[in-house]
Amino acid sequence: MQQAPPSLLELFINVLTYGLPWTLLLTILSLLIGFGIGVALALGRVYGPKEVQWVAKGYEKLFRGIPLLILLFLLAVASPIFFNIFGPGLPAIVAAATTALAIRSAAYQSQIFRGAILSVEEGQMQAARSIGMTDTQATRHIVLPQAFRLALPSWSNEYAVVIKDTSYALAVGVPEMVKVSYNLTVDYPAFFFTIMLVITVIYFLFTDPVTNFVGERMTKKLRTLGLGGR
Repeated sequence: MQQAPPSLLELFINVLTYGLPWTLLLTILSLLIGFGIGVALALGRVYGPKEVQWVAKGYEKLFRGIPLLILLFLLAVASPIFFNIFGPGLPAIVAAATTALAIRSAAYQSQIFRGAILSVEEGQMQAARSIGMTDTQATRHIVLPQAFRLALPSWSNEYAVVIKDTSYALAVGVPEMVKVSYNLTVDYPAFFFTIMLVITVIYFLFTDPVTNFVGERMTKKLRTLGLGGR
């Protein structure tokens, strides 16, 4: 008996149920890890000695220059190592894919936060020193809060890039949205265009509204609250 074709709603439910959780997991973890590394690199490039600046700059150049797909393949080969680190609760291949996305995103986030830090007026650091604050205290309490606010629009764009980059994890077997959609096209080849249209709509819904909200509304809200910066 021939299998009945799926409805549009069923396609949406399949992708949202089986693929979206993995896509969001990859996105959130990659952004958070990339954030930590990126901020550290940015601080190193702005305030660090020449050796630290050289290492941070080299990191940016290296991981911005390596194609993400190659990075995924390299780390997928090392997936048993990630399994030992993360344990059985998180599949090793997902940990490897997350690491690849994170270290690449960090190279871009570093530039975002470095530009934001440099956008904070130097006079504010001098004023902090004049009232007895150390450079570390001034950076933590004055410079970074303003830099984070200034970086929000660009950081929201990085979120949109990363969530779309998670589709590359298909190549190493992570069951994210594109992988689930591809499997559906194998089962229902006549609905290839419809399935691709469904996933296109889902990606749009998870990128455009979010970048608009964070990039515009959040920035305006923070400015009205007087959280640093011009």
